[in-house]
Amino acid sequence: MVIAEGTRNLLLANAVTAALALILHWPLTTLLWPFWVQSVIIGWYSRQRILALTNFSTDGFEINHHPAAPTLETQRFTARFFTLHYGFFHFGYLAFLWKGTKGYNWWDWLAIIAAAASFVASHRASFRQNIEADRRGRPNLGTLMFLPYLRIIPMHAMILVGAGYVSDSAGALLLFTALKTGADVLMHHVEHSLLQRGAIPVESVNARDG
Repeated sequence: MVIAEGTRNLLLANAVTAALALILHWPLTTLLWPFWVQSVIIGWYSRQRILALTNFSTDGFEINHHPAAPTLETQRFTARFFTLHYGFFHFGYLAFLWKGTKGYNWWDWLAIIAAAASFVASHRASFRQNIEADRRGRPNLGTLMFLPYLRIIPMHAMILVGAGYVSDSAGALLLFTALKTGADVLMHHVEHSLLQRGAIPVESVNARDG
């Protein structure tokens, strides 16, 4: 079976994180750090993707209870709103994580940076593919804004529940990394299927407008 490049990259990034966590005997709370960084990366590339749109739909998308028009002003407002809302959520998350960093060694931080770098590489490759797909179609702006939440909430709920109720054994670490990876890959496919289903090919738009 051939695994798509985006899925393969996600699996590799999660495998790198799990290996580092096992080697350094991380507790589950430390494992949250690279996944928090991954969420920030997802948000960054989502914002860039919104701003890179040249042809998009706003069907079903409302701003202040009014239908949004597919204009540059709407596009920029959506990017700003998403950045503030998504950023506020992650700032609160960061404050929670920072309280548990007492006792971290320099190699823990180095490993966290290495794991984060693997997620940067993974999502950067997906971003390039998404930009090309967006240029060929007409994605929905509202869908693009909400998808990152759909992507990260199951991932972090899985880990937070595990960090609160399960021991920090190697078995528990592997179990919840596997569950997180499963949720991550699943939501990656849901994201792409939703956008592909909602996208309108440029040729169809031109034909309809003509």
